[in-house]
Amino acid sequence: MEEVSVETKPALHYLAALVLIGIYGVQVCPFIESLTPLQLALPLVAIVVLQYLVRHVAVGRLIDGTPYKQQVARSFQFEWGLFLMSGVLLTAVNSLYYDFPVVSGLKMVLGFMTLGFFIATDLALQRERRLARLMEARQVTMTPDERYFPLVGKFALFAVLSSLFLVGTFFLLINKDLDWLSEVGQTIPMAQAQHSVLGEFLFVGAVLLGYMLLVIRSYAHNLKHFFNSENRVLAEATAGKLDGAVTVSTNDEFGVMGHHTNVMIRTLCQQTEELQRTQDVTILSLASLAETRDNETGAHILRTQNYVRALATQLRDHPRFRDALDERSIELIYKSAPLHDIGKVGIPDSILLKPGKLDEEEFRIMKTHAEIGGEALAVAEREMGGSSFLTFAREIATTHHEKWDGSGYPRGLKGDEIPVSGRLMAVADVYDALISKRVYKPAFSHEKAMEIIQEGRGQHFDPDVVAALLVVEDEFVAISSRYADSE
Repeated sequence: MEEVSVETKPALHYLAALVLIGIYGVQVCPFIESLTPLQLALPLVAIVVLQYLVRHVAVGRLIDGTPYKQQVARSFQFEWGLFLMSGVLLTAVNSLYYDFPVVSGLKMVLGFMTLGFFIATDLALQRERRLARLMEARQVTMTPDERYFPLVGKFALFAVLSSLFLVGTFFLLINKDLDWLSEVGQTIPMAQAQHSVLGEFLFVGAVLLGYMLLVIRSYAHNLKHFFNSENRVLAEATAGKLDGAVTVSTNDEFGVMGHHTNVMIRTLCQQTEELQRTQDVTILSLASLAETRDNETGAHILRTQNYVRALATQLRDHPRFRDALDERSIELIYKSAPLHDIGKVGIPDSILLKPGKLDEEEFRIMKTHAEIGGEALAVAEREMGGSSFLTFAREIATTHHEKWDGSGYPRGLKGDEIPVSGRLMAVADVYDALISKRVYKPAFSHEKAMEIIQEGRGQHFDPDVVAALLVVEDEFVAISSRYADSE
């Protein structure tokens, strides 16, 4: 059910108070019962309307401009204070114009205090909800005090005051009804008198119980908003998203809980970023190690990893690749790509640095770099107890020379047996090898490289990866230009 607006709810509360205090006065005070409807209504309406106007003018100045941490408490004190002053003012008017005794005036003060307590509590809780949404929209938060008024204490205080007001109101009813019964006992049948008294008790009990339930509902509404925010942020953190924060808008246990949640998530984020930097440095170091022993350049590493990301991004919504290429997987494949030739550190320099074409035996030894790299990364993966980054790095190192038709190496995998990361790397690596100058070949043009890759579609390469390359080939050209080899 949609909540009543911020402006409408106070007006409804004041209208209800106007009616209920009038009925309450007649029920508990014989002197008020003796007034005409006009005499009863005129001062009551005037004072309640005046109270509402004062509230309307003063709320913005006295509460809205105060620090967030103080607004809810000040709202309650201000609202309740207005009702108390209205009760005193009405008592003064009735005493001045109608010569009411002090006891009757105190009964009216108690009525204003009772209704005012529940109304002030509900409006303060509404302010708390509005404040939470405002802070959420502005992306601000508060830091709870070390010594705060606990929510358990607030509930206990609310229960005690509610009980006192309930007992006090029923005491006044009983006192008034005993006097009334003694006066009319001979003129009204006892059954009728009992029904009248019971009706008064039911009415007052229903009103007070209704307000109690309204306040409880407001508390529950606020707690639900907090728990939804807390659970949402924790769920995001569990999924690895560490940029969320609980909106801390209460200076109590739940505010402290939200504050500690935010501190925990910030700490996790810092630690994750540190691990990420460590991981990136490790990749760079290993890739640089391979580069120092290879006749390929560092630009080759930069180009191929960017080719891979371009292909993966293009294929992320493809039905065959959707499950394997979410945002996190694409980023990990991109970062793992520089390790595709890490196994070359195990190849003898005489073969790795040979300034010409390899013979059959040399090529057989060169091909072992895929197994060497894959096994080395598998050892690291086992030591880490499972790591998606190392998993992708191992897949790429081991399978980027596998072919779609099963004629590749080292394992002769075929079709979808080849991991997606390996299939992407195969296209990226071959394209870059074709357009790059080597000691054993000149650099081919982009057009010639695309022609050769399309000829290998369905044989060397996954047909859908080649199709993706055709879509992003302009991006490939831009990448090759941006990270061109130095002459």
